[in-house]
Amino acid sequence: MSMGLNPRQEQLLKLILERGDIKLPELKQQFSVTEMTIRRDLEKLEQLGLARRTFGGAIAVARETTLNQRNTLMLAEKTRIGCAAAERVTSGDSVFIDGGSTTLLLAQALPPGLNITVVTNAVNVAMELMGKQIPTILTGGRLVESTYSMVGQVAADTIAKMVFTRAFLGAGGMTATHGFSNTNIDEAGVKKLVICQAAEVNILIDHSKFGQSTLFSFAELGEVSRMITDKAPEGELLEACMEGGVDIAVAD
Repeated sequence: MSMGLNPRQEQLLKLILERGDIKLPELKQQFSVTEMTIRRDLEKLEQLGLARRTFGGAIAVARETTLNQRNTLMLAEKTRIGCAAAERVTSGDSVFIDGGSTTLLLAQALPPGLNITVVTNAVNVAMELMGKQIPTILTGGRLVESTYSMVGQVAADTIAKMVFTRAFLGAGGMTATHGFSNTNIDEAGVKKLVICQAAEVNILIDHSKFGQSTLFSFAELGEVSRMITDKAPEGELLEACMEGGVDIAVAD
């Protein structure tokens, strides 16, 4: 046995690594054990840094890619989303932009000299806006190196003193049950606070995230104004968006 894993846990880890993500009902059936046993196995794998538990299952740690890696995924779709989001920014706005591969593309799409103020907790977003003659405030805080995002109490204290006409947030997953979610608890906390401070909340999300739930939910569907995406959701997810009053803007 490796790293203190029993044979079932080793098989479970192998399945997660092969599949990338897997759900509890499938694991329960596969190993003919109770759901509680599977949950304990997943908890041990997470403690060892071998997997990460999600709502209803687990994902391989390798699946949680860095921002540099995410920048190359769904690039054409994310570029369209970023441009569509930039078109919704108007003169006089106070805008919050958080960290993420798609929100960075929004910053890139903003025209120089636009009469707005941007607040961001993302170092790379602030750097992108340098030289564009757009007043930019960086929240400060503790740096999450994988996403260039600032989190923690310093970031929270800064955001709590501000109000935004529009906020643009990324998301790692979206489901009808758990809404919008993210893999990092500190980043999720920043998103929750921004939602409280913004008159209009826009989620930038490509269709590959539909039906995916990452570890930390930061907003129910009805808590946001709009999702800007490359493809409209279908079925149960579309119905949930309509019930929650979420405007769906599909980028051309």
